[in-house]
Amino acid sequence: MSGTATTLAESGATGPDARPAAAAAPARYRFVRRALNAGPVLALILLCLLFTVLNSQFLTVGNVRGIADASAILLVLAVGATFVILLGGIDLSVEGVMASSSLVAVLLAANDRNGNDLGYLAVLGGVATGALFGLVNGVLHVRLRIPSFMVTLGTGAVGIGVATVLFGGQPPRLLDEGLRDWGIGRWAGIPRVVFIAAVVLALGYFLQRFTKVGRYAYVIGGDEQIARLSGIPIARFKVAAFVVSGTAAGLAGVMAAARLGVGDVQIGSGQLFATITAVVVGGTLLTGGRGGVLQTLVGTLLISVLANGLILSGVSPYVQKAVQGVVIVAAVAATMWTARNRIRVVK
Repeated sequence: MSGTATTLAESGATGPDARPAAAAAPARYRFVRRALNAGPVLALILLCLLFTVLNSQFLTVGNVRGIADASAILLVLAVGATFVILLGGIDLSVEGVMASSSLVAVLLAANDRNGNDLGYLAVLGGVATGALFGLVNGVLHVRLRIPSFMVTLGTGAVGIGVATVLFGGQPPRLLDEGLRDWGIGRWAGIPRVVFIAAVVLALGYFLQRFTKVGRYAYVIGGDEQIARLSGIPIARFKVAAFVVSGTAAGLAGVMAAARLGVGDVQIGSGQLFATITAVVVGGTLLTGGRGGVLQTLVGTLLISVLANGLILSGVSPYVQKAVQGVVIVAAVAATMWTARNRIRVVK
């Protein structure tokens, strides 16, 4: 009895209303957390309703296909980046990796620069380039203990440098019609790149849900010290997450090259901001430990729907960037609100 009284006194709650008051706070907390978790989906629905009211063309079949097409490459990038962010890290090498991968793939396929014609092996070359960058990112991060944002910022610049050398003053044109069809072709009226993105999403979900790489990402991102004490080989899984991110960026570079028909140093320009925005807006914490690829899908659609709706509404491109900036700040504030106490303790 005395122990109970002391506990209640220390908590500042006494009398018959103490227990209901103590129970009410967690209940309110759970309600807020559920509301925040459902926030991205609700925001996506509200955006669709808003733009439908503002412009009747928004929900037409052609425009929906356009949104899906615009979301495909971003979704591939964001799915890969999700695994790094779940760990509490960040991958800023996306644009450099895309540039290098696009040029490697084009120069290995039939092109107007050399006599190569490796067909679909060129795709593997581009994807392998991205995986190699991811491996370098992971090894440098875990072995030299360099913060992930510094490592990936540096390797992203290296990627741009490599792409500039391969670029050779003018973009090599992709002459392989089979690869071009994957970039601009359609199946049943749906762009082929959308099917590629769907496969990547499915693989990402499988990796997150049914493998140690995904499951341990939550543990490491939630509390790395506890994960270490539990005997989890943190370095190995961090490297694996960066390889996944690099591989996805490499594939995205190949997809962009197939769509545009060229390999280009600037092929990934602007994708870094959009990728991180899609992951965070979907509900994955920048501090790690919460989120996932399905949330990233919602975030990707949010970004694409917002951009498409603003264009249909006649909003200036400069204002669109400002709106996206406001969205990511609001999303970060919302997703991190319920974790604010844990973040203060860690810091």
